[in-house]
Amino acid sequence: MSSASDPLAALGALPGVAESVESVRKAVDRVYGHRVMRRRGGEITSEAALRGARGSAALSAADWALEEVRRRTDFGADPEALTVGAALRLTAEAGQLLSIWRQSPMRVLARLHLVASGSAVAGDVVGRPRLAGEPVDEPLVDLQLPDAEEVAGRLDGLARVVIAGGSAPALVTAAVVHGELLALRPFASYNGLVARAAERIVLINSGLDPKAICPAEVGHAEQGTEAYLEAFKGYASGTAEGMAAWIAHCGRAVELGARESTAVCEALQRGAA
Repeated sequence: MSSASDPLAALGALPGVAESVESVRKAVDRVYGHRVMRRRGGEITSEAALRGARGSAALSAADWALEEVRRRTDFGADPEALTVGAALRLTAEAGQLLSIWRQSPMRVLARLHLVASGSAVAGDVVGRPRLAGEPVDEPLVDLQLPDAEEVAGRLDGLARVVIAGGSAPALVTAAVVHGELLALRPFASYNGLVARAAERIVLINSGLDPKAICPAEVGHAEQGTEAYLEAFKGYASGTAEGMAAWIAHCGRAVELGARESTAVCEALQRGAA
């Protein structure tokens, strides 16, 4: 397939990207090969979902301790609680949308925003890209906000790439989907959470992490907000060096997510000993 019909393929050839892809594959294979996964894989998936939601919320300024997220049942009181609740709902919903993603990514993104918003956002701004003049609540990203016309055009382009598929590694596709949604901030709110949930969907749906046990959100949070934003600015720059740095950052996030689940496996193994 040519680079014209497979626009993400060229990104896989950027300096350092092949190494990131290989390193991610080895990290994922290690955790999938853990003996605990053969007996208690469902528990690992559930724990990875919880930790992934906590990590995504932390990057959206709701940095709660894991045990606080685990024990809470009320997520509707204040902005941080709303964010954590939205992250938990998105993580749960992502697994229900896998079969739709490759046929209708825009439908999935609309659903993700609807789920994230819950009852916290009123009016008809929920579940659709913003229109001209509509504000965006996304304080984490301070880059210039694309106008509604540019958002519509780039979302259409992103959807076409997803539907067409191609030969690009799953890591590259996931990083581009994540970065593009963060750059566009297409919804009135919760764009960061939606972008990271979409990255999760790509990683699962591609077959790289089919059981959802390598939560990239954990790794993004572990690397820190400053590093996350610095890497994202590389994506937004559009340069080869910036794109490669963003893909490598996303790759490291997946590796750290795999390491987290490996630690969970080992903890369960010790408890069973």
